[in-house]
Amino acid sequence: MTELYDAPLGLYIGGEWLGPAGRETQDVLNPATGAVLGALPLATTADLDRALEAAERGFQLWRKTAPQERAKILSRTATLIRERADRIAALATLEQGKVLAEARGEVMGAAALLDFHAGEAVRIYGRVLPRPTGTRSLVLQQPVGPVAAFCAWNFPAMNPVRKISPALAAGCSIIIKPSEETPASAIAMMRCFQDAGLPGDVVQMVFGVPDTVSRHLLTSPVTRKLSFTGSVSVGKHLLRLAADTVMRSTMELGGHNPVLVFDDCDLEKTLDTLATHKFRNAGQVCTSPTRFHVQENIYERFAKGFAERAEKLRLGDGMARETQMGPLANPRRPEAIAAFIDDAVGAGARVLAGGAEQGGDGFFFLPTVLADVPLEARVMNDEPFGPLALLRPFRTTEEAIAEANRLPYGLGAYCFTENGRRQNILGDEIESGLIAINTVNLAWPDAPFGGLKDSGFGSEDGPEGIAAHMNIKAIHIM
Repeated sequence: MTELYDAPLGLYIGGEWLGPAGRETQDVLNPATGAVLGALPLATTADLDRALEAAERGFQLWRKTAPQERAKILSRTATLIRERADRIAALATLEQGKVLAEARGEVMGAAALLDFHAGEAVRIYGRVLPRPTGTRSLVLQQPVGPVAAFCAWNFPAMNPVRKISPALAAGCSIIIKPSEETPASAIAMMRCFQDAGLPGDVVQMVFGVPDTVSRHLLTSPVTRKLSFTGSVSVGKHLLRLAADTVMRSTMELGGHNPVLVFDDCDLEKTLDTLATHKFRNAGQVCTSPTRFHVQENIYERFAKGFAERAEKLRLGDGMARETQMGPLANPRRPEAIAAFIDDAVGAGARVLAGGAEQGGDGFFFLPTVLADVPLEARVMNDEPFGPLALLRPFRTTEEAIAEANRLPYGLGAYCFTENGRRQNILGDEIESGLIAINTVNLAWPDAPFGGLKDSGFGSEDGPEGIAAHMNIKAIHIM
């Protein structure tokens, strides 16, 4: 399937695709085989300066473009993405590793986001405040300016669209840096925007050494907003850079997401739901369930059932029809997961399933379930970001909530109980930006997506995602 990579990799600046000539390159790997897929050109300082100049021009053009025209281009882009969904999904699987069906769902989800933001583009309202006759007080929402956005590799088609779509709906230009490990998916998405008629100065796509690119873009007076999806440590570093210009920021910084399973749940249905969702994208999802807290009188049954389901998952190349979980995305991840397991087992955890790499050329790790994981184990405190489920028993609702809130993360939380009063208490008291009760669906185009505490601040998606790209201005006329 490497013929999918026959389209050249490049930067998109000022409406022009720029190749490797005169630029350093970075190899892109297939995580299922370790083979090199292609060479990605990395932006020079001159490229970044050119991107900033284009973004400044693009903002002046796009902010004055009628909302209806912005909406049309977003809708056209969504249509093109759906038409090209199979190829884009294959690219995402080839370079990131996820199962092909998951990749196609990701691509279709990106199209749904564009449809939603197209509708919201024409619903950015201000207010007229009551004043004496002959006077006016107006509240206006205006686009904040050029955006610098940085994406993680785990959703290579969705993440760029999640940044670009609300920015364009609001009237902002944007410079986006997708992951260098998964560039072809983002490039395919960018070509959809281009073919839909988006002016070339409005969106720039660059790749490069992450720290070099971020410092250059965030210290420029052109950039007026930062949007980042990635690790807590990198997010805090970017926030420090953005502070010098008091830059508007939206941060989605990952999590260590608790799952509270109560003894009144439908146990078999809960097991089927959670085992599938836990190992989606090999657990490389910011909202992946990680810390499974199970009420003590069903704990052993849950642990046994979860391990049995994990062991039955078919691990392999995401392009193969029978595969249910693909490889980890890069060679760093298996080593990190193995270190977490060794530490937890040394502290007293039991391995119920998996626990080791799978041999071969790719970056495969078996779906792993650990039981009785002590709180002092490193993996109970640091985000694992892999196919690793951590199980512990609890007795009371209060104990479960306290454990859910113990860590500085606050992105996603999952609760399974049929008790309506308990559902209300969990929704009120769990410190998380996203809470799913008797479901695992946390992301919807029309709902805000974002976390609390170290998991970030601000929201993507929903009307809140566009509001994060707006300045509020009050005008008083007497």
